[in-house]
Amino acid sequence: MSRAEDENDGQATERVVIRDRRKINPNGKVAGESVSDAKEAKAKESKRSGGAHRAADPEDGAEVTPTEKPASAPTPAPAPAATPAAPKPPAPALGAELEALRTDLEERTLDLQRVTAEYANYRKRVDRDRGTAAEQTTGAVLSALLPVLDDIDRAREHDDLKGPFATVAETLTAATGKFGLVAFGEKGDPFDPTRHEAVAHLTSPDVKEPTCVEVMRRGYTLGERLLRPALVAVADPE
Repeated sequence: MSRAEDENDGQATERVVIRDRRKINPNGKVAGESVSDAKEAKAKESKRSGGAHRAADPEDGAEVTPTEKPASAPTPAPAPAATPAAPKPPAPALGAELEALRTDLEERTLDLQRVTAEYANYRKRVDRDRGTAAEQTTGAVLSALLPVLDDIDRAREHDDLKGPFATVAETLTAATGKFGLVAFGEKGDPFDPTRHEAVAHLTSPDVKEPTCVEVMRRGYTLGERLLRPALVAVADPE
């Protein structure tokens, strides 16, 4: 240590000289100084300088943190609503296939209608034929019984229909009536060539039109079918 004079008061003062034998590295660190001491020194220097940012320590890799709040980012505008795409027209191949299917469907529908109509007509024809066949069979059986009915009528005219024979006659007449057998031909009926068979003709002042004046054999019908005409004598007006 050395002594020097003070310029102000002219008194001799003692000057303190500090000799630091530590070396300073190129990166700004003093040899022998710990890392924590260097960080504290830099933090104090940053506070004194009042800078807007905190310096990052190259040793610890800290990032620079701004002291002021960053400006808020602008709000992005909403994306416009997507417009629905217009339907694409069908391809020519698809349209042709659709037309072919429609034509095929119409043809199948016409075929089905035709088959349905044919089946309905077939059922009607079968029912009609079945009824005709049944009527013909019944007519054939009843035609075989007509002579028996004629004998019953003659016995009734001569008042011979008595006792058990009368009961059998009534039962047979009722049974044939259930099958639809109807007798016709009475005295005084107008003459009908489609239902009567004339075996005799005469004139009479008592009639104004051809009239059956005598019935030799009654006729029979089965439903609308003429099973047998009646044999009659016809009187014509004078």
